[in-house]
Amino acid sequence: MLSFDPEKVILPAGHYIDGQHCDTQGEQLSVNRPSDGKPYATLSEAQAGDVDRAVTLAHQAVKASGWASASPRERGKVLRRWADLIEQDATLPQLEALGSTRPISDVVNHEIPFTAEAIRFYAECADKYSGDLFPTRDSSLGMLVPEPYGVIAAITPWNFPLSMASWKCGPALAAGNAVVLKPSELTPFSTARMAELAVQAGLPSGVLNIVQGSGAVTGSALVAHPLVRKVSFTGSTLTGARIMSDAAYHGMKPVTLELGGKSPQLVFDDAGDIDTVAQRILRGFTANGGQACVAGTRLIVQRAIAEPLIARLVALCQTFRPGVTWDETSRYAPLIDARQGNKVASVIAAAKAQGAQVLVGGERFADTADGWFWQPTLLSAPGADNPAVEQEIFGPVLTVQIFDEEEEGLQLAAHAIYGLCAGVHTLSLPRALRAMRAIEAGTVWINRYGRSGDFIIPTGGFLGSGIGKDLGRQAFQACQRQKSVLIDF
Repeated sequence: MLSFDPEKVILPAGHYIDGQHCDTQGEQLSVNRPSDGKPYATLSEAQAGDVDRAVTLAHQAVKASGWASASPRERGKVLRRWADLIEQDATLPQLEALGSTRPISDVVNHEIPFTAEAIRFYAECADKYSGDLFPTRDSSLGMLVPEPYGVIAAITPWNFPLSMASWKCGPALAAGNAVVLKPSELTPFSTARMAELAVQAGLPSGVLNIVQGSGAVTGSALVAHPLVRKVSFTGSTLTGARIMSDAAYHGMKPVTLELGGKSPQLVFDDAGDIDTVAQRILRGFTANGGQACVAGTRLIVQRAIAEPLIARLVALCQTFRPGVTWDETSRYAPLIDARQGNKVASVIAAAKAQGAQVLVGGERFADTADGWFWQPTLLSAPGADNPAVEQEIFGPVLTVQIFDEEEEGLQLAAHAIYGLCAGVHTLSLPRALRAMRAIEAGTVWINRYGRSGDFIIPTGGFLGSGIGKDLGRQAFQACQRQKSVLIDF
């Protein structure tokens, strides 16, 4: 039985610093449940002094505890124990489902295993990647020696709190760093519990600290702190640009940025079974209520199969039903809050004003009280400059554009701002490879849409969708700086 009473979930205090939950004297922020809009907690925002304490203690802890100098295999053992505790903990799934948009069944069956496996992957990376030796003259030795940065600042979004935390903490800790992490103020509690489990697993106190608050106050103080040597952020393109600027201004810190997307799903007339393709496209834009940076929200379909594919998508969209995230029968995610709901509504209204037609959906479910459950929506958009085609909506809205020739489809797949992901649906290998080469995106999925559990494959965007990579060995190596050494005998 996965269903639970949301009123009976015990919440940890928001901040977790030096191995202890603690409070601060900052502004009190209300935290609401996405499923019904009800406030269920308050959060004291970390101010610059609180952030300074968290970063300073992390800086001291990573040195005094020996975490940075510990053997890689010892660090790996701690991370594997942490992953085990994450899978075994009874409180963590309820905290995630209560405060986020993730239904409890999705959390238990997908989010928790994914989070634990990401940490295990980086536990294995700890002793698998090292430096290098270079050919020099016989009387000398050239080396490249990797070292941890020290303190890495991580800022995670509200849409996948646990898994995004594992993406940031796993590689950073495995590489010997300390982490000060700021989760979204909309979804603060599961990450705090996750950090508590890390200490239980043997991570030295202070090596992973959690500070809560807004990006403008807590996040800015974290990025600007002089002891923070690197910043890793997942969120909007606008915020990523500000972080990049702040990091450059306050010490020239390297950044990893996974940012927004407006990803195409390019469907050719040889894509195969219509129902299979429709199901694939549907998951690509409705998963987590469309609240994913990788969501495939632009359907670009060849004319010969456009009519049956659109008809099948319309029928599938009409099968969705809303349900609170603490009910194990719920399968469809709410929007995070009223602000996000109003944004979705405003973009759809602007799109319609410029000629888009609603094929299905287009409004909020009527029977969801104060929860913002949005109907899966298809919009026939006449031009690339339509607001629904241009803007990242972050809701379950799919625009539809039709093309005739391959080159026309590839041109429609391009986007002036974003280059995060793309889906290509065709049974022709040459056509798939031509499309893969032509599309400017950090990830291209062919005859699928969405990541797998293969953590070895990195993710990250081009253009305004980001810099650097999460996942893969690239994320681990990005948490180390490289020192060149030349020794004369």
